[in-house]
Amino acid sequence: MATGSSHRMESAGLGYAAYRLATRAIGPALPLLLALRMRRGKEDAKRLSERCGIPSLDRPVGKLVWIHAASVGESLSVLPLVDRLIAEGLHVLVTTGTVTSAHLMEERLPDGAIHQFAALDHPAYTARFLDYWKPDLAVWVESEFWPNLIIAAHERGIPLALINARITQRSFEGWQRFPRFIGNLLGRFSVLLAQDEASARRLEGLGAHAVGTPGNLKHDAAPLTADEAKLAALRDAIGARPVWIATNTHEGEEQVAADAHLALAPAHPGLLTLIVPRHPARGTAIAAELKKRGLIVTQRSLNETITPSTDIYLADTLGELGLFYRLADIAFIGGTLTNTGGHNPFEPARLHSALIAGPSDFNFAEAYASFEKADAMIRIGDASSLANAVGRLLDNTEERKRRCDAAEAIAGTSSGATDRTAAALLSLLVTRGTANA
Repeated sequence: MATGSSHRMESAGLGYAAYRLATRAIGPALPLLLALRMRRGKEDAKRLSERCGIPSLDRPVGKLVWIHAASVGESLSVLPLVDRLIAEGLHVLVTTGTVTSAHLMEERLPDGAIHQFAALDHPAYTARFLDYWKPDLAVWVESEFWPNLIIAAHERGIPLALINARITQRSFEGWQRFPRFIGNLLGRFSVLLAQDEASARRLEGLGAHAVGTPGNLKHDAAPLTADEAKLAALRDAIGARPVWIATNTHEGEEQVAADAHLALAPAHPGLLTLIVPRHPARGTAIAAELKKRGLIVTQRSLNETITPSTDIYLADTLGELGLFYRLADIAFIGGTLTNTGGHNPFEPARLHSALIAGPSDFNFAEAYASFEKADAMIRIGDASSLANAVGRLLDNTEERKRRCDAAEAIAGTSSGATDRTAAALLSLLVTRGTANA
């Protein structure tokens, strides 16, 4: 008769077998999927083979740490960690799944680190990837779990670490429907480090053991970069006009920003509102909507220039947030007036912004609370309150500066997360080296 433990493992194994069978079954359709994504600008045509696990670079000689970071935020957050690992004499491979993150990694990865697109989670693709790169350590960032890749790496004896893990309440409730499956995956990791106590508790609730909380890597990241020539040109075009930014906006929030602009413009002559949509592909549709309201919109993706009559500067491009944050010291963080959970507050804070955010913050709940407690962030309860918050900061230079300074101080204080995470990863390599000796 099977024990409870063996029954759970058997159930988890059956769940994985079904997943593996399903991913094999859709294999013939994957090239078509990649082709469709490529036509939509979501894949790099020159590097499409990497998505099938076919390398485009040589594997460096020596110990290799592989870090998988799903997208832009995750990949930027590990850059200080990459520096630390390289300083220890290791090579680092970073994989991501988006075109934007790939471009950023090409620009910002240091010598000793390389980038590849992540292989799709098909058994043949993941096997090809792992058999070529043969990483000495595999590191997952935040919350992206690919079962074929995780289990294949574990079966090859590669130590696995989950770092800066973030599990929202919504994700937790979703995974609770498959407790044995997620418990099986989490059990493959030798090191599990959560970015906050709430995520640690949820991971443990899903079956993880000994979850550490070294801090949030995003707290330690360097300020976003900006092209100095482009920055100078935009500053010349804006001049002394009052300006604020609505950043990482989701559908509906651009209209809220437009409402705020229309409410504030009569009392603030020359007001310029910058809107940076989370998904720049929506730029043309956003511009059309705002123009219907009589607003003069300048669209960056079309290389349009800011003029004295521009009401809205629609910054619908990729990888330039560091540029736009330097143009305004009042920043509304998008995704907080929709049920999205907000976006990274450290990025505008590092660049001296007074922060405004709505009620939805489950992606960064502890961080938002710390900014609010330090009087560095104004929290608004609904869309109608945005104009009041922006107007208050436009009118009160002293308060705006105080909030900017407070936000920058919080963001500029190292959490120590990078040091503690690096130590945990290096100990895994030492343990493996001893075992293999």
